[in-house]
Amino acid sequence: MGRNTTITPQSAPNRRNTELMMLGFAVLVPVLAYVNIGLAGDGRLPAGLATYGLGLGALAFVAHLVVRKFAPYADPLLLPLATFLNGMGLVLIYRIGLEPTRGRSKALQTAPTQLLWSALGIILFLAIVAFLRDHRILQRYTYTAMAVALVLLVSPIPFPAVNGAKIWISLGPLSFQPGEFTKIIVTVFFAGYLMVKRDALALASRKVVGLYLPRGRDMGPILVAWLLSLLILVAERDLGTSLLFFGVFVVMLYIATERTSWLLFGLGLSAAGAGLVGSIEPHVKSRVHAWLDPLYYYDVPIDKLTVTDSDQLAQALFGYGSGGLLGKGLNQGYPGEIGFAANSDFILTSVGEELGLAGMMAIFMVYGLLIERGLRTALAARDPFGKLLAAGLSVVMALQVFVVAGGVTGLIPLTGMTMPFLAQGGSSVLTNWALVAILIVISHTARRPAAPVEAGQIAAIQNSRGGRRRRNNSDVPNQQLDPADADELAPPTPVHGSPLGDLPDAPANAASGSPDGPNGAPAPPPAGADDATQITARPPAGFAEPAPPDAMTVPGGVPGVPAPPATPPRPAAPPEQSSGSQPGHPPIGDTTGPSGPRGHSQ
Repeated sequence: MGRNTTITPQSAPNRRNTELMMLGFAVLVPVLAYVNIGLAGDGRLPAGLATYGLGLGALAFVAHLVVRKFAPYADPLLLPLATFLNGMGLVLIYRIGLEPTRGRSKALQTAPTQLLWSALGIILFLAIVAFLRDHRILQRYTYTAMAVALVLLVSPIPFPAVNGAKIWISLGPLSFQPGEFTKIIVTVFFAGYLMVKRDALALASRKVVGLYLPRGRDMGPILVAWLLSLLILVAERDLGTSLLFFGVFVVMLYIATERTSWLLFGLGLSAAGAGLVGSIEPHVKSRVHAWLDPLYYYDVPIDKLTVTDSDQLAQALFGYGSGGLLGKGLNQGYPGEIGFAANSDFILTSVGEELGLAGMMAIFMVYGLLIERGLRTALAARDPFGKLLAAGLSVVMALQVFVVAGGVTGLIPLTGMTMPFLAQGGSSVLTNWALVAILIVISHTARRPAAPVEAGQIAAIQNSRGGRRRRNNSDVPNQQLDPADADELAPPTPVHGSPLGDLPDAPANAASGSPDGPNGAPAPPPAGADDATQITARPPAGFAEPAPPDAMTVPGGVPGVPAPPATPPRPAAPPEQSSGSQPGHPPIGDTTGPSGPRGHSQ
């Protein structure tokens, strides 16, 4: 009797011990920076060192345990990188709170509040990792996500403006930015929409001046997104969310279609819209003016300054120049000169002044690693929705870092957004921890090895009449399945004599029913073969391939699934006669021609 073959894929390491070791460094470095702040100030350890160190370490360790249990094959660097950035953000917020900022009579310490928000963010992270076991569930709510995102985007309009922008919702003592949560929700919608429409958007186009431009009816989604971004810019005066919203859509559209024309078209619309609104909206116009001339604030008399004029960018540039290459040291600079946004929009300025260019580059490298691991997760994902979702979330992080860093360094106008994990803000830290959690879920699904399966069961399920009918009548032909089931539901391997046809690379005489046996008889089976069909893999190059059997039986098949009936050998095709050849044998000489080797069409 034949033997069943167990296909056991090589198991991938889960790398959880690596993650735990990296978490130790991610907690230790911020704690040492916290100690450095106290020693540089009054020569003593700072108050609350135990609370801060133990709190951050406990939160990181609990997050590690949950990932180890529910996502053991997730990327090992995502959690440590996020923990490091969150810890350094707490250190910088604590340092800025030691001194009164310009315009305030006393210092306002907000580090304990931010630590509380960080704990809530990690709790949200744990909930997503534990309960969102399959990211493809989010695909069901594609259009629901868009409706929720629209409601969140327009909800701050009735509320009064804060610092010139209508991005806050205030309910008593609680205030939050709904635009932060919109980043993830809009990305879910974009991923679900583009997964369905990407073929039409990629293939249907017209070539104009060397570029494939989309058809008019295909430009509808990008025009709607463009108009919505302009609405946000005009109604809420929020340049950052507008750029982020439209930028994510254009980049994801480029990723889905691989059409450079979409990227150029989107960039053109973005530049045109920003230029139009920036020339007529006073709040945006003042930010553009401050970007073009940062020292304008000092060149005009005080009585001619307006409420929209600000010297924050000029103070930030002064701080970078004061910090130099290595910085002045923690608790040795003057980040409070920035004003009210020192611990939020301009928190990167304190890094440049007290840690120097080297410190800023280190922070940017950590952000770059976090974004790279997210894009790596997108490449490893096995379903198109997961690829687009992971890539979109990584683009959200990358664009936010670029927009904020470019604004506070004078590369682009200020946008009012905050650095992920570093800046003060509960809405921001909650959203960013949720973003990292979704990336961890996707990476776990992508890196998880397939479960062992029986070769006999695979063949019986695939070659059964019911199995073929279920595959052919599937309502979702491109449905993405769990990686553990991918091997079982892969396209079946044809076996000679089965209803599926012959092996694709079988010799021509076997395919035509004329094996090399005498008088057209089937070739004898290899020595040692029994009555049962052996399902074997293709031998390596240089080894002879055994002749396939004429019938297939499945030993140890699945109960209730009958073995497929064997088909009789096909009648031998009449051999071609040529000079120097004999009936039943291939021609002598060159057997290749326009039709391929031995008469097969290429």
